[in-house]
Amino acid sequence: MYTKIVVGTDGSDTAKIAVEHAMDLAKAGGATLHLVHAYQDVSLGMAAMSAGSGGPVVDLDRLNVGLADHGTSVLDEAAALCTSAGITAEKHLVRSDPADALIGVATNIEADLLVVGNRGMSGVKRFVLGSVPNRIAHHSPCNLLIVHTAD
Repeated sequence: MYTKIVVGTDGSDTAKIAVEHAMDLAKAGGATLHLVHAYQDVSLGMAAMSAGSGGPVVDLDRLNVGLADHGTSVLDEAAALCTSAGITAEKHLVRSDPADALIGVATNIEADLLVVGNRGMSGVKRFVLGSVPNRIAHHSPCNLLIVHTAD
């Protein structure tokens, strides 16, 4: 059975389906669940492009702290669900793109299983970053479970 399971969450409904599935596996086998939330800082270049095209001027430091705070909240919510279900959970807030964050945590903790949803990003973000499950499938350091999270 699995002893270290990694699952990513961004707090979305589709991510919650993957987390719940990972929780079921962790509970059944007594595994530790490693919850991962990835975020990327907004760079000065991104903010300049936004302002140059008529977007608002933003306080980058405050915005980036807000992104990290949001990630912490997402992880706290998922960890609370684990605790209430009697599952040991560890939180990993990672400044990186989602696929690299999940692969990195799975590698660092020597995970047995990595759980991801098959849906999440769409549109331009998916075009630019690629499919997270696809990238993970090619680089996962352990077994991979892709959970069907689409309607």
